Amino acid sequence: MSSAEQNTAKESSSGLRILYADDMKELRDVASAALTREGHRIECVASGAEALRRLTEDPAAIDLLITDHHMPGMDGIALVQAVREREIPCRILVFCSALSRDVHDAYRRFAVDRVLYKPVLPSDLRRTIRDIFAEDQ
Repeated sequence: MSSAEQNTAKESSSGLRILYADDMKELRDVASAALTREGHRIECVASGAEALRRLTEDPAAIDLLITDHHMPGMDGIALVQAVREREIPCRILVFCSALSRDVHDAYRRFAVDRVLYKPVLPSDLRRTIRDIFAEDQ
């Protein structure tokens, strides 16, 4: 990718409205700090159910949903399935420590944009978000 293409990709992915669902407050805090520095507006919630509630309140208000796979109650796969069933028009990024082949295939069927395996460095997260939205170009 040329530097002009990289700049275009970066510009197209700045100022995104991001919803991040993770039951671990420390991870929400790190992601929030890293993505806010990039100019994104990030809202963090502690569960899949909270994320779904937020998304259904205003489906067009979020550009990107980031969700952890392993959460109590509504886990990542249940959240992603509910988002897709409701045709909420956001991109989706999933964090996980490990996935079975069946779960990975399910995420693929639900058209998840990316799965990132933990630990996720802030620089990897920022690059992945730029890559996801560069695909729209």
